[in-house]
Amino acid sequence: MTTIVKTARVAATPAALDLIARLRGEHGAVLFHQSGGCCDGSAPMCYPQGEFLVGDGDVLLGEIGGAPFYIGAAQFDYWKHTQLVIDVVPGQGGMFSLDNGTGLRFLTRSRLFSDAELAHLASATPAADSPA
Repeated sequence: MTTIVKTARVAATPAALDLIARLRGEHGAVLFHQSGGCCDGSAPMCYPQGEFLVGDGDVLLGEIGGAPFYIGAAQFDYWKHTQLVIDVVPGQGGMFSLDNGTGLRFLTRSRLFSDAELAHLASATPAADSPA
């Protein structure tokens, strides 16, 4: 019997999906970028689509709640062995992120992929694992 492994590089908790739906209702289409920046730490930042320019060095990890999720290539290389799980906790969102002012903030949790998941990812479409 063959086990089929399907692995997402990024996932979201039900609480995060609820906040994404709320933000999409207020702002329309949104996107995420995993910040590695100095100002907001390493928070996942949520922006209206069209107001954040995705760079040549950004990697599309996948989609959460109908929103594309990007990460810088250097961070992707560092975190490529982990699944990013986007959650929300009480607090203040990043200064430029749409979660600011909601009383909640997005938070990135992570877990290491299993050997089977890594093998599946290695056999996946190369474009999904390389910088945009």
